[in-house]
Amino acid sequence: MKKVLLGLSAFCLIAFTSCKEDASKKIDDKNVAEAAERDASVGDFPVLTFDKSEHDFGEIEAKSSVETVFTYKNTGKTPLVITNIKSTCGCTVPQDWSKEPLAPGESGKFTVKYNGSGKNAVSKTITVTANTETGKETVKIKAFVKADPNAPVQTPVANKQQVQGIPAAANAAAQQVKSSTQPGHEGHNHD
Repeated sequence: MKKVLLGLSAFCLIAFTSCKEDASKKIDDKNVAEAAERDASVGDFPVLTFDKSEHDFGEIEAKSSVETVFTYKNTGKTPLVITNIKSTCGCTVPQDWSKEPLAPGESGKFTVKYNGSGKNAVSKTITVTANTETGKETVKIKAFVKADPNAPVQTPVANKQQVQGIPAAANAAAQQVKSSTQPGHEGHNHD
């Protein structure tokens, strides 16, 4: 065992001492200049600038489809590449953006369709994934969705006993009797 360790140590010693070449002799001035140029341009990212950061559809009917167009411009110094555009839910669909690189100073656009789902004040975020410094940029849409006039009216029901014809006072007494007092179960109704 000692011979194996001694042999392995000698091998490592030879391997490490044989790499003592002068590293400065391997530096090529041409490679240094190319690296400096590359490193200087690394900080230059495309800048995605939108014509508007938010679009308000105003008041819309429930289930009515609406759409808007977001226009953007590459105000940076390098080509802009948008790899994906997605929204926070399936009711908002971004589409029609160019997958081709956008040169500095050029503009593009994409459409956002919203299907009118939800109710009252609705806000959705659209995330644009691109080769910008942050990697993601966002825009928003919002609307006030009016109630659907064709939706069935739902009346709140206090509980099963009222539906079955038991008076509310008896119902309250029944709930008090059935309440659990076990730790962690306080106030639960065990029907």
